Amino acid sequence: MAAQNTVRRKLRARRKVRVAAGVRPRLSVFRSSKHIYAQIIDDASGTTLAAASSAKLMGGTKSENAAAVGKALAEAAAGKGVKQVVFDRGQYRFHGRVKALADAAREGGLDF
Repeated sequence: MAAQNTVRRKLRARRKVRVAAGVRPRLSVFRSSKHIYAQIIDDASGTTLAAASSAKLMGGTKSENAAAVGKALAEAAAGKGVKQVVFDRGQYRFHGRVKALADAAREGGLDF
């Protein structure tokens, strides 16, 4: 039952993102128990434009590492010329690590 709810939440969020996206790439977030991963995906061509994760970061709290991932992702996106994205939080609520990543990405120059 819990797995079905998770899938429903993820699909509901992704459907809203696709409607809002238009031609902008999607910033997708995956959160595991230890790490957080983010990538900017161009759905039109099905390619990943930029990616970052906390797997290689040492020390700090999970929220601090998420903020570092957001900042690194914004820098990688700027290198590729991406400034506007649509935020896809997936099945996760917008608080804690997901919010820290989003705030750092905004500070890094991404617009969403």
